[in-house]
Amino acid sequence: MLVGQSHDDQEREKQLVETMKNHRVDGMLVSVAKNTSNYEHFDMLKDYNIPLVFFDRIPHKADVHYVISDLVNGMTAAIKFLIKLGHRDIALINGPKTIIASKERFEGYKEALFNKKIKIDPAYIISTDLTKEGTEKAMAELLSLKRRPTAIIAFNDYVALDAMQYAKRQKIKINHDISFVSFANLPMCNYMENPPLASVEQFPYEQGKKAAEILWQLLDIDTEDSMESKFQIVLESKLMIHSSEESKH
Repeated sequence: MLVGQSHDDQEREKQLVETMKNHRVDGMLVSVAKNTSNYEHFDMLKDYNIPLVFFDRIPHKADVHYVISDLVNGMTAAIKFLIKLGHRDIALINGPKTIIASKERFEGYKEALFNKKIKIDPAYIISTDLTKEGTEKAMAELLSLKRRPTAIIAFNDYVALDAMQYAKRQKIKINHDISFVSFANLPMCNYMENPPLASVEQFPYEQGKKAAEILWQLLDIDTEDSMESKFQIVLESKLMIHSSEESKH
């Protein structure tokens, strides 16, 4: 088994794919980098009969095998949770637009607010490139608004952590002045003094397991057959509550 880490860099991702090909791997499991917009390095693997299964972060292509989590439902659950606590001014710190997961979060955000008859404020929707600096810039913009959001949904737990650290430096009481909800539900949430009120569990272990099972199936069938039928699995997400603290709003 060969393992490579792109560190969210498209060029490094291309190099890793080339290296895997040169090592004559039988197949690949891939989660694309945050800025990947060209998929030629994946497409060329068809010429070498190397099957691909994407998981978590997948390309903007219909003809691929993948396993993902239902982020629209996850976002809907997060919005409902915050509304139940009394929030109506809910902001979204989303990820890069190149990631499908960002689009899915946004769709869930729009749909949930629309269903609750809450007007969407474009100023509350902002993106980060997932770096600490990018998240701090996003937080600075949100905090500069005349009507600050009372709750923020972050792209993932790392973004939430950077956002909360920035808020603390601005003398904002976490989950009191501004409440936070995130995605991923990483184990580190259990060790944080002030974790997000809730986090959407995306079941990465199950995603990896399913993706590996699909790859084994693809290796057992003819390449032509693997091109005809596509394995596309969407796992249910689940909102995990970390704190039952009632909102002050």
